[in-house]
Amino acid sequence: MAVVVQTDFAWPDDHIERAVIETAGHVLVTGPSVPAPAEAIEALVARHDPQAIMTCWAEVSASAIAAPRNLKIVQRIGVGLDNVAVAAATARGTWVANVPDYCVAEVSDHAVTLLLDWARGTVAFDREVKAGRWTPAGAKLRRVSDLTVGIIGFGRIGRSTARKLRAFGCRILAHNRSPIADAETEQVPLEQLLSRSDVVIIHAPLTAETEHLIDGERIAQMRPGAFLINVSRGGILDTEALLAALEGGYLSGAGLDVVEGEPHPPRALVERPDVIVTPHIAFSSDASLAELRRRSAEEVVRVLAGEPPHHACNRPEGLS
Repeated sequence: MAVVVQTDFAWPDDHIERAVIETAGHVLVTGPSVPAPAEAIEALVARHDPQAIMTCWAEVSASAIAAPRNLKIVQRIGVGLDNVAVAAATARGTWVANVPDYCVAEVSDHAVTLLLDWARGTVAFDREVKAGRWTPAGAKLRRVSDLTVGIIGFGRIGRSTARKLRAFGCRILAHNRSPIADAETEQVPLEQLLSRSDVVIIHAPLTAETEHLIDGERIAQMRPGAFLINVSRGGILDTEALLAALEGGYLSGAGLDVVEGEPHPPRALVERPDVIVTPHIAFSSDASLAELRRRSAEEVVRVLAGEPPHHACNRPEGLS
């Protein structure tokens, strides 16, 4: 019997995770639903000495990873690893795993939705009508099939977004770290993608290399009047540079599911009428959350049984 600590959760309860963990004969200890500060997580881990840690949004620091006597896995209940000290886990021989493909459909749907909201004005005109203004003559809308869309990051989600947009007749450009095997998509340097695209969609992970990848210099390379979509991580996009471009009228708007400073993003940005904002829910649906929670717990059970995880994100030192 092992102890599993779940640091936090972004859903009403932990019953799916608990069912998987306890059916396997282990004990699940759950922290608060709202992610606690790193110091509180470190104290929680030190108190329970777990063999596994599962985390949604809470930071699992190097200190938290060092505390347990026999920590076998840190499981990210999600995709991104920016809240996990992966190097520390690797050095002490602990697996880090995620669930990289549970929300491909949802996030790509969300990116396409933000593009359509901008092109057809659905959000903006909904606000206008509800405010008592009926002004169809003021519409400045776009034909979606005429758009060139640049996708930064062409992994599972980027490819899914491209497939959906091609059905609307869009031309797709992509920028990716490695070559892409997609005859219908033109792979281009980032500078070309920015200068040639009517809409730019960020699907890249947040790493040291991609933090503020899209800054003032990159935004200046975009087409005047372009629309910028971020459904990845807020830190990839320089908020101050984006705000400056919007205030100066250089970009026509932005669609953001993620923002620097969330859950308290800059009001000057999110209250703008040319910005569409959702609260980091692109990944979410009833189906995706149930799958995410079940598969995360199953990875933990798998490792506790002596097997490697299906979706390892590191190669722990000392393991063959």
